[in-house]
Amino acid sequence: MADSLDRATLLYGKRAIETLEQATVAVVGCGGVGGFAIEALARSGVGTLILIDKDVVEPTNLNRQLCALTNTIDQPKTEIFKARIATIRPQTKVIVHTGWYDENLNDWLQQCHPDYILDCIDSMRSKQELIKFALDQKIPMICSMGMARRKDPLQIQICELEQTQNDPMARRLRQWKRKEKIKTKIMTVCSKELPMDMEPDQSLPSSIFVPASAGLAMAAKCIEDLTNE
Repeated sequence: MADSLDRATLLYGKRAIETLEQATVAVVGCGGVGGFAIEALARSGVGTLILIDKDVVEPTNLNRQLCALTNTIDQPKTEIFKARIATIRPQTKVIVHTGWYDENLNDWLQQCHPDYILDCIDSMRSKQELIKFALDQKIPMICSMGMARRKDPLQIQICELEQTQNDPMARRLRQWKRKEKIKTKIMTVCSKELPMDMEPDQSLPSSIFVPASAGLAMAAKCIEDLTNE
């Protein structure tokens, strides 16, 4: 009988798929970037997914987020993805925390034993706390930089934090990294595209193309690292 991972096995090999089935990946932030990463990881056969996000679906999410449907408005994003993954690959174990990520969650996250972390957080403070946790625990991770205010998915790239360009979030993170005297490389997914100008009180402009591409790129890098012997 055919299995949902038959085509992936042909591409990556049986041993790699077995490795993924034993792997645990944490995705922190289940919005425009994180949602597509979650989907890709589940469909690639990652055995356990840890999903952390405080938000519920809002009408403004409908243009770009996988979890956003007219019948999921006001529902927690973590719970929506847990139910969605159960219809894609029921074998996948999904652990959720619906709430903020901060240092108070570190003990819980450590007990979940993630092999890899995808940082898809918008909050700078939470992002910094997650990076410190991953570095302290020596858990490989990749961090998403700013994806709003951009239109061109072809300018997405994966690079070390010090090599990013045209990204205000990355600039702030580099300043923090130097202040904290962190020498370890921090891998990111970022866009080379200049962000569009906006009014101070304007909502962040965003469409599906750039966040979705970033999420898929993060998942691909995660799969590559987990299966790289």
